[in-house]
Amino acid sequence: MAAPIYSPFDTFNFSNRNCFLTGATLNSEEERINIFPQWLMTRYKLEDKPFKMLDESMATYKDLKLPCSAAINEAYLEPLEKEIADAFGKGYEAVKQLDTLKLFQWAGRLLYGIIFTEIQSGIKLQRSHGEDFNISQSIIHKFSNLHLMLQSINQNIIFEDFTPYSLFLFKVDNAEEEFGYRDEINTLTFALRINDFGLIICFQDNGANKSYHREILTKVEGQTLHPIQFEEISARVFYSAYLFNRLPEYTVMPVNDEIYIEAMPLRGMTGKPLFDFWQNKTYGQVLESFWKNWGFLLLEIIKDPENPMTFLLDEHGGFKPAASIEFSR
Repeated sequence: MAAPIYSPFDTFNFSNRNCFLTGATLNSEEERINIFPQWLMTRYKLEDKPFKMLDESMATYKDLKLPCSAAINEAYLEPLEKEIADAFGKGYEAVKQLDTLKLFQWAGRLLYGIIFTEIQSGIKLQRSHGEDFNISQSIIHKFSNLHLMLQSINQNIIFEDFTPYSLFLFKVDNAEEEFGYRDEINTLTFALRINDFGLIICFQDNGANKSYHREILTKVEGQTLHPIQFEEISARVFYSAYLFNRLPEYTVMPVNDEIYIEAMPLRGMTGKPLFDFWQNKTYGQVLESFWKNWGFLLLEIIKDPENPMTFLLDEHGGFKPAASIEFSR
């Protein structure tokens, strides 16, 4: 028999006394793991750098921890971490060889750690005001499904004829010590740019965002990107994840020692498109944020409202080689 599925959102149990993945009672509140793995913090000197929380408070990367059973960490998380660290250290070609499910699990565990910390912080803040913690049912639905799928780390979970995520991997001409990280927990979207690659994941769209961007993906396939080009693709994906208007539903069926997850059709009973209407002004605002390092302002980006500024495509709509982009990183 498969172990029971753990559902922390059923009871809103976000205590440091229980393992985040299984709910098992821990021996001590010191039984915790880093949300950002130690090898990553050491490599990019992140330990004491500030990390901004949703409530505008600041933590350091090394402060961010997740309650985790030592047995689960040793049996499942450490082997996954080692495989990811080895590949990330070697670069794009090694990362490309990884099972995408393992990338999903690794990045999803990291993102869920941030979600867990944000929820803990929110609960403490509301209680200090004598109020109950409130969070929208749609957000609970998303977070709960992410946690369900993360249990593929320690359980024999089979995604039946579907992939729960969109994953984008690119070779990028990054500066050697550059660390680029971004997430959006409301849409469950993640981006990481290090070494010679960039990775973007939409965690719960059943592959819809990858289909949505197939035209641009075809044009950039096999190309090495300038960092500003990767950030442009990231902006497109983060914006489309915001426009994605479905809450995926799943059927969970335990069979002996396996757990089958089947996705319900995204289109459901409605003919409404999966994505809301793309508005260039809003996209321009997103792009301005992603291009902050290069100083482009919204007025420049949408000077031509029908054709926002792009470094991905040339005037003929073809891929613009990274080598032709002349300003510094």
